[in-house]
Amino acid sequence: MALAHGIPENHQRTLVLEQAEAEVVAAIREAGTLSRTDLARQLGYSRSNITSTVQGLLERHIITEVGPGESQGGRRPVMLSLNGKLGYVVGIDLGATSLDMALADFNGHLLERSSEPADVRDAPEKVLGRMTEIALEFLQRRRIQPEQVLGIGVGVPGPVQFSSGLLIAPPLMPRWEAFPIKDFFRDTFPAARVVVDNDVNVMAIGELYAGAGKGIDNFLFIKIGTGIGCGIICKGQIYRGSDGCAGDVGHICIDYNGPVCHCGNVGCLEAMAAGPPIAARAEEAARRGQSEFLAQRLAAKGALTAKDVSEAAATGDQVANQIIKESGRMIGGMLAGLVNFYNPRLILIGGGVSKTGYKLLSAIRQAVLRRSTALSTRDLHIDLSSLGDDAGVVGAIHLALEYVFTVK
Repeated sequence: MALAHGIPENHQRTLVLEQAEAEVVAAIREAGTLSRTDLARQLGYSRSNITSTVQGLLERHIITEVGPGESQGGRRPVMLSLNGKLGYVVGIDLGATSLDMALADFNGHLLERSSEPADVRDAPEKVLGRMTEIALEFLQRRRIQPEQVLGIGVGVPGPVQFSSGLLIAPPLMPRWEAFPIKDFFRDTFPAARVVVDNDVNVMAIGELYAGAGKGIDNFLFIKIGTGIGCGIICKGQIYRGSDGCAGDVGHICIDYNGPVCHCGNVGCLEAMAAGPPIAARAEEAARRGQSEFLAQRLAAKGALTAKDVSEAAATGDQVANQIIKESGRMIGGMLAGLVNFYNPRLILIGGGVSKTGYKLLSAIRQAVLRRSTALSTRDLHIDLSSLGDDAGVVGAIHLALEYVFTVK
């Protein structure tokens, strides 16, 4: 880990940790609260080492004592927590058509939240400028100075070279190619370490720290929206691969004779099962007179979305249900290969299209169970994201918190 350029001198000493200190901080952040005994047991350090390390963190106000915990047969232990007032972090989840942001304290508690439409086809300066405006509005309402923001986590819908934070050949947002997102925030937030990652990785991190993935070492998070991607949690950590693009399952070819994808290949899962192809099949069915609901909606709006298909399915529309099931089967077929290869304990389904609900989920489950080996699915659970629309911003908050500190 490294500090952002331009960080004030007084923050440098606070945010630089020895290895043992970093392990203590990470353990407390993950658990919320721990006692000194808990830390010694969990980290394998002697009680004297833990006592010394904790005392140093208390003196620097990085952690704080928050009161007694449950007795384990003797004196009630004093519980430790991160000092929520040490600083603040901003979480940003940029989707293809939406912008979700939040402000949190150092314990990850959300203080402010916003959601509004966005278009990643716009120039990055315009979108990032709006992000800055929203963040400053958060701070103004809370009477917080920009210098108190110590971390900014950003999730974007494209392949990110994690070490540099640069988008590389992003199909949905070509104008963002190699744009220096980190540098954009430095003038306004000089003390902030900016971390940029793929949006699906960020959602997986959200579930890992605060959702259904908490306590599960190996799971997959599948986002189905304008695109399709996969966040991979391996041994309790996000797995990014060699260059940061692991999990780009939307561009796995499932039909060599399929439609051309915006990435330039043909038959990609994303081109056949994501939100836009769902809407396109619905429009075709509406024009053919196969669905009265979809035909009326198309006439009223001029175009359909996956949300329209979901609403049609909720009324019992057979065509809409079939379209959703077809997408679910294609996604489930791809996931079956991942299940056989990776053997996860849990698969979570999120993103805008996941709001079609259990019809989509059921089709995915059936395809996975039918096409995966018996052993790989024996303990597998497949469910909808527990955090829903908050997965991205919560994950971005925890991404920022993970990289705020520098380890010597």
